Amino acid sequence: MAVARTSLQTTFDTDAPVALVTGSGAARVGRCIAEELSRRGCHVALHANTSAEPANEAATQWRQQFGRDAFVVTGSLEEDETCDRIVDQTNAHFGRLDILVNSAAIWMPTKLDEITGDEIRRYFQINSVASLLCGRAAGRVMANQAHGGAIINIGDWATERPYADHAAYFPSKAAVEVMTRSLAVELGARHHRVRVNCVQPGPVMLTPDVDEKTVQSLADSTLVGRIGCGQDVADAVAFLCENTFVTGVCLPVDGGRRIFAPDGLQVGRNTG
Repeated sequence: MAVARTSLQTTFDTDAPVALVTGSGAARVGRCIAEELSRRGCHVALHANTSAEPANEAATQWRQQFGRDAFVVTGSLEEDETCDRIVDQTNAHFGRLDILVNSAAIWMPTKLDEITGDEIRRYFQINSVASLLCGRAAGRVMANQAHGGAIINIGDWATERPYADHAAYFPSKAAVEVMTRSLAVELGARHHRVRVNCVQPGPVMLTPDVDEKTVQSLADSTLVGRIGCGQDVADAVAFLCENTFVTGVCLPVDGGRRIFAPDGLQVGRNTG
């Protein structure tokens, strides 16, 4: 975490670290990250836009299960003011902010010839601009704390090897990688204990409508031979929060997919 590793295991008190996770209302990767941080001893602010009800249900459950505070902030990240507001609300509620995880994102397949300028701008607003504005707002709070803080952006491994029908999505996610390094420099110069990193998930938490053949194909496209889960991403986020000597890094959590192509040219797997 932004504070010492052992602080994640403290008993309930006002000195426990505080995390804000955008896009954590629905039961997707952001929720897994928020739950893991709560499990490790953080007070958590869940951000939701259209999923406020399930977010509140999760917050109630975690307060009872993990003995940490959890509450919900809401708003559309299409509005710039939401970014400052949810950070300010979290800081006002807890009196501190140790971790920001920019997990909110949109992505839907759209053929290149059908993409509109408005759609491209919406991708950049939610996936890139909002992450930068949230990071800036959180950085202001963290720079005024003796212990600093940690910002984790959620990118995408496939910005290195983009696939078809996502020509609006991938540029918006690729911007997250440069933004991570830029914020690490900007905020680190203000306070040497403010760090910024990025996790780049591979195929994780596939939606239920993905057919079995596609699932197997995606599993075979990784070196580890399986689809990732939300816990894989959450553990990577926790590592980057805890390790205070890592900043400006983009960490693929993709089962080796970034370096592996199942084209028959690699040495065969040892399945024994």
